[in-house]
Amino acid sequence: MATRERPADRGAAKGFRLLRAIGAELRAARIDRGLSARDVAAALGCSHTTVLRTEKAFVRGTGLVFLGRHAAVVGLDLSARLYPGGPPIRDESHVALLERFRARLHPSLRRATEVPLALPGDQRAWDVQIGGVAWRYGVEAETGPQDGQALKRRLELKRRDSEVDGVILLLRESRRCREFLDAVRPMFLADFPVSARILLERLGAGRDPGGSGILLL
Repeated sequence: MATRERPADRGAAKGFRLLRAIGAELRAARIDRGLSARDVAAALGCSHTTVLRTEKAFVRGTGLVFLGRHAAVVGLDLSARLYPGGPPIRDESHVALLERFRARLHPSLRRATEVPLALPGDQRAWDVQIGGVAWRYGVEAETGPQDGQALKRRLELKRRDSEVDGVILLLRESRRCREFLDAVRPMFLADFPVSARILLERLGAGRDPGGSGILLL
Protein backbone atom coordinates (compact mmCIF):
# COMPACT_ATOMS: atom_id res chain seq x y z
CA MET A 1 0.00 0.00 0.00
CA ALA A 2 1.36 3.43 -0.98
CA THR A 3 2.41 5.72 1.83
CA ARG A 4 1.37 9.35 1.97
CA GLU A 5 4.16 11.87 1.47
CA ARG A 6 4.82 13.98 4.55
CA PRO A 7 4.50 17.78 4.14
CA ALA A 8 8.15 18.34 5.10
CA ASP A 9 9.34 15.78 2.51
CA ARG A 10 7.13 17.33 -0.16
CA GLY A 11 8.53 20.76 0.67
CA ALA A 12 12.11 19.48 0.60
CA ALA A 13 11.64 17.92 -2.83
CA LYS A 14 10.25 21.16 -4.23
CA GLY A 15 13.07 23.13 -2.58
CA PHE A 16 15.69 20.93 -4.25
CA ARG A 17 13.99 21.35 -7.63
CA LEU A 18 14.07 25.12 -7.19
CA LEU A 19 17.73 25.05 -6.22
CA ARG A 20 18.57 23.09 -9.37
CA ALA A 21 16.61 25.53 -11.56
CA ILE A 22 18.19 28.58 -9.90
CA GLY A 23 21.67 27.05 -10.16
CA ALA A 24 21.22 26.43 -13.86
CA GLU A 25 20.17 30.06 -14.38
CA LEU A 26 23.15 31.33 -12.37
CA ARG A 27 25.53 29.27 -14.47
CA ALA A 28 23.95 30.35 -17.76
CA ALA A 29 24.11 34.02 -16.72
CA ARG A 30 27.74 33.72 -15.61
CA ILE A 31 28.80 32.17 -18.91
CA ASP A 32 26.74 34.67 -20.90
CA ARG A 33 28.53 37.55 -19.12
CA GLY A 34 31.91 36.00 -19.80
CA LEU A 35 32.67 35.47 -16.10
CA SER A 36 34.65 32.62 -14.63
CA ALA A 37 33.74 30.87 -11.41
CA ARG A 38 36.79 32.53 -9.82
CA ASP A 39 35.53 35.98 -10.90
CA VAL A 40 32.20 35.36 -9.20
CA ALA A 41 33.85 33.83 -6.14
CA ALA A 42 36.05 36.88 -5.69
CA ALA A 43 33.04 39.18 -5.78
CA LEU A 44 31.17 37.01 -3.27
CA GLY A 45 34.10 36.38 -0.97
CA CYS A 46 33.88 32.60 -1.25
CA SER A 47 35.73 29.82 -3.04
CA HIS A 48 35.22 29.10 -6.72
CA THR A 49 34.25 25.56 -5.65
CA THR A 50 31.28 26.99 -3.73
CA VAL A 51 30.20 28.86 -6.86
CA LEU A 52 30.36 25.71 -8.98
CA ARG A 53 28.59 23.61 -6.35
CA THR A 54 25.83 26.22 -6.04
CA GLU A 55 25.33 26.20 -9.79
CA LYS A 56 24.88 22.43 -9.69
CA ALA A 57 22.66 22.55 -6.56
CA PHE A 58 25.16 20.50 -4.59
CA VAL A 59 24.97 22.95 -1.69
CA ARG A 60 21.49 22.06 -0.50
CA GLY A 61 21.55 24.38 2.49
CA THR A 62 22.15 27.48 0.38
CA GLY A 63 20.32 30.46 1.89
CA LEU A 64 18.29 33.08 0.07
CA VAL A 65 20.68 35.88 1.04
CA PHE A 66 23.62 34.12 -0.60
CA LEU A 67 21.55 33.27 -3.68
CA GLY A 68 20.46 36.90 -3.90
CA ARG A 69 24.08 38.09 -3.76
CA HIS A 70 25.14 35.43 -6.26
CA ALA A 71 22.37 36.46 -8.65
CA ALA A 72 23.27 40.16 -8.41
CA VAL A 73 26.92 39.45 -9.22
CA VAL A 74 25.95 37.80 -12.53
CA GLY A 75 23.34 40.43 -13.37
CA LEU A 76 20.16 38.79 -12.12
CA ASP A 77 17.57 39.61 -9.46
CA LEU A 78 16.31 36.86 -7.16
CA SER A 79 12.57 36.72 -6.50
CA ALA A 80 10.75 34.46 -4.04
CA ARG A 81 7.08 34.10 -3.03
CA LEU A 82 4.95 31.68 -1.10
CA TYR A 83 1.64 30.28 -2.39
CA PRO A 84 -1.15 28.21 -0.86
CA GLY A 85 -0.13 24.57 -0.99
CA GLY A 86 -1.12 21.33 0.65
CA PRO A 87 -2.66 21.06 4.10
CA PRO A 88 -0.35 22.02 6.98
CA ILE A 89 0.40 19.77 9.92
CA ARG A 90 -2.27 19.85 12.61
CA ASP A 91 -1.84 20.26 16.35
CA GLU A 92 -3.90 18.57 19.05
CA SER A 93 -6.33 21.48 19.40
CA HIS A 94 -7.09 21.36 15.67
CA VAL A 95 -7.71 17.61 15.77
CA ALA A 96 -9.94 18.06 18.83
CA LEU A 97 -11.94 20.80 17.07
CA LEU A 98 -12.63 18.54 14.10
CA GLU A 99 -13.64 15.73 16.44
CA ARG A 100 -16.15 17.99 18.24
CA PHE A 101 -17.60 18.91 14.86
CA ARG A 102 -17.87 15.26 13.84
CA ALA A 103 -19.80 14.52 17.02
CA ARG A 104 -22.47 17.07 16.06
CA LEU A 105 -23.15 15.51 12.64
CA HIS A 106 -25.97 13.12 11.89
CA PRO A 107 -24.62 9.61 11.14
CA SER A 108 -26.25 9.62 7.71
CA LEU A 109 -24.03 12.41 6.41
CA ARG A 110 -21.04 11.58 4.25
CA ARG A 111 -17.76 12.80 5.71
CA ALA A 112 -14.21 12.80 4.35
CA THR A 113 -11.06 14.47 5.64
CA GLU A 114 -8.39 16.43 3.76
CA VAL A 115 -10.33 16.41 0.49
CA PRO A 116 -8.25 17.96 -2.32
CA LEU A 117 -9.69 20.52 -4.69
CA ALA A 118 -10.70 19.26 -8.12
CA LEU A 119 -8.13 21.33 -10.04
CA PRO A 120 -5.26 19.20 -11.44
CA GLY A 121 -2.05 19.84 -9.54
CA ASP A 122 -3.73 21.96 -6.87
CA GLN A 123 -2.43 20.93 -3.44
CA ARG A 124 -5.09 22.75 -1.43
CA ALA A 125 -7.63 20.67 0.46
CA TRP A 126 -10.63 21.05 2.73
CA ASP A 127 -10.04 19.92 6.29
CA VAL A 128 -13.33 18.06 6.01
CA GLN A 129 -15.98 17.71 3.36
CA ILE A 130 -19.51 16.73 4.34
CA GLY A 131 -22.45 15.90 2.11
CA GLY A 132 -25.96 14.61 1.81
CA VAL A 133 -28.12 13.44 -1.09
CA ALA A 134 -27.66 16.49 -3.32
CA TRP A 135 -25.35 18.85 -1.45
CA ARG A 136 -21.72 19.13 -0.37
CA TYR A 137 -19.90 21.59 1.89
CA GLY A 138 -16.25 22.32 2.51
CA VAL A 139 -15.22 22.66 6.15
CA GLU A 140 -12.23 24.73 7.30
CA ALA A 141 -11.04 24.63 10.91
CA GLU A 142 -9.07 27.45 12.55
CA THR A 143 -7.81 27.40 16.12
CA GLY A 144 -5.94 30.71 16.18
CA PRO A 145 -6.99 33.00 13.30
CA GLN A 146 -5.41 36.45 13.11
CA ASP A 147 -5.89 38.04 9.70
CA GLY A 148 -9.58 38.18 8.84
CA GLN A 149 -9.11 39.52 5.33
CA ALA A 150 -6.55 36.84 4.45
CA LEU A 151 -8.80 34.10 5.83
CA LYS A 152 -11.83 35.41 3.96
CA ARG A 153 -9.89 35.61 0.72
CA ARG A 154 -8.49 32.10 1.16
CA LEU A 155 -11.94 30.64 1.73
CA GLU A 156 -13.40 32.56 -1.22
CA LEU A 157 -10.75 31.14 -3.54
CA LYS A 158 -11.18 27.59 -2.25
CA ARG A 159 -14.93 27.77 -2.72
CA ARG A 160 -14.50 29.22 -6.20
CA ASP A 161 -12.08 26.49 -7.21
CA SER A 162 -13.94 23.53 -5.73
CA GLU A 163 -17.29 21.85 -6.28
CA VAL A 164 -19.03 22.69 -3.00
CA ASP A 165 -22.33 24.37 -2.24
CA GLY A 166 -20.97 26.34 0.68
CA VAL A 167 -18.35 26.65 3.39
CA ILE A 168 -18.49 25.99 7.11
CA LEU A 169 -15.82 27.78 9.10
CA LEU A 170 -15.00 26.12 12.42
CA LEU A 171 -13.45 28.21 15.17
CA ARG A 172 -12.22 26.86 18.48
CA GLU A 173 -14.27 27.98 21.49
CA SER A 174 -11.84 30.37 23.14
CA ARG A 175 -11.58 34.00 24.15
CA ARG A 176 -9.16 34.67 21.31
CA CYS A 177 -11.48 33.21 18.66
CA ARG A 178 -14.52 35.01 20.09
CA GLU A 179 -12.69 38.34 19.93
CA PHE A 180 -11.58 37.54 16.38
CA LEU A 181 -15.13 36.66 15.35
CA ASP A 182 -16.55 39.83 16.91
CA ALA A 183 -14.01 41.89 14.96
CA VAL A 184 -14.59 40.26 11.56
CA ARG A 185 -18.32 39.49 11.78
CA PRO A 186 -19.42 42.49 9.66
CA MET A 187 -16.92 41.49 6.94
CA PHE A 188 -17.97 37.81 6.99
CA LEU A 189 -21.74 38.25 7.37
CA ALA A 190 -22.64 38.37 3.68
CA ASP A 191 -20.66 35.24 2.84
CA PHE A 192 -21.62 33.29 5.99
CA PRO A 193 -25.30 34.17 6.55
CA VAL A 194 -26.53 31.00 8.33
CA SER A 195 -26.44 31.24 12.12
CA ALA A 196 -24.56 28.72 14.24
CA ARG A 197 -27.80 27.53 15.86
CA ILE A 198 -29.43 26.74 12.53
CA LEU A 199 -26.27 25.09 11.22
CA LEU A 200 -26.10 22.75 14.18
CA GLU A 201 -29.82 21.95 14.03
CA ARG A 202 -29.72 21.09 10.34
CA LEU A 203 -26.46 19.16 10.41
CA GLY A 204 -27.59 17.25 13.49
CA ALA A 205 -30.71 16.24 11.59
CA GLY A 206 -28.75 15.24 8.48
CA ARG A 207 -30.11 18.12 6.42
CA ASP A 208 -28.61 20.62 3.99
CA PRO A 209 -27.21 23.55 6.04
CA GLY A 210 -28.86 25.94 3.59
CA GLY A 211 -25.82 28.15 3.20
CA SER A 212 -22.40 28.94 4.60
CA GLY A 213 -21.90 29.68 8.27
CA ILE A 214 -19.48 29.92 11.16
CA LEU A 215 -19.39 27.62 14.19
CA LEU A 216 -17.62 28.11 17.51
CA LEU A 217 -17.02 24.67 19.04
